[in-house]
Amino acid sequence: MTLPPTEPAPPGAEHAGYLRQAVELARQGVATGDGGPFGALVVRDGEVIGRGWNRVIGTNDPTAHAEVTAIRAACERLGTFQLTGAVVYASCEPCPMCLGAVYWARPAALYYAATRHDAAAAGFSDATIYDEIGLDPEGRSLPFRRLEVPGAEDVFRAWLAKADRTEY
Repeated sequence: MTLPPTEPAPPGAEHAGYLRQAVELARQGVATGDGGPFGALVVRDGEVIGRGWNRVIGTNDPTAHAEVTAIRAACERLGTFQLTGAVVYASCEPCPMCLGAVYWARPAALYYAATRHDAAAAGFSDATIYDEIGLDPEGRSLPFRRLEVPGAEDVFRAWLAKADRTEY
């Protein structure tokens, strides 16, 4: 018996499946009351290596966003701080903090479902932060004040002189 030829998956089908999982994690987060409606997962070589949903309220941690918790789980599982070759899937476009975390983790790509404008309509607006990032520190609404402390730059010289440092 011959099997009928299989149809190739439509472009993006694999990504859409992972995004549906991220949305389901967001739904779980809402149901638990842990935090806002956001979910994320990290996938490498077809395997989910990290999952997370927003846990800000449940942990009293303002950094416990979905992408951050998924990245932390993936990095812990892999025993590394780099997600080379991995893909991050988020139920929503990342906030500025999560965007920074994604860049620092260095995955191959990020896919997201809802937009930051969808999040803003639900009360999760990051517009102020996006606006403030481009301002000089003295022009921001939150006071940023630099005070010179002797030796503050020495730690950078010590880092550069460290022969066995791990670059990242």
